[in-house]
Amino acid sequence: MKVVIFSTKNYDREFLTAANVSRHELRFFEPHLNEETVGLSAGFDAVCVFVNDQVSAAVIANLHSLGVRLIALRCAGYNNVDLAAATKRGVTVVRVPAYSPYAVAEHTIALMLALNRKLHRAYSRARR
Repeated sequence: MKVVIFSTKNYDREFLTAANVSRHELRFFEPHLNEETVGLSAGFDAVCVFVNDQVSAAVIANLHSLGVRLIALRCAGYNNVDLAAATKRGVTVVRVPAYSPYAVAEHTIALMLALNRKLHRAYSRARR
């Protein structure tokens, strides 16, 4: 399957390429998916998007006309995707079902420690 991946950073390229193990043809783009960049999806079977990509009805119509049949989200939320438009066009939408509760708990503890140690103030002072 040919997959175009939007909103990519270096770590996305690194980890998605390693996880792919040459099963699919991946193409990475830094811009967000929106009405202006949807043309980059020409010739691909699927698009992979993130939280700041806008997958509106117009974008889905364009994706469908370009032959895209799958929208994969690299996040649990799907508020940036017009699900009704995807259903109407027969485009499948998949997403991350949930985040690791351990990772969420660890991040919460890290934020609490940062507040306790006043890291935000120290960071600001160091920047000045």
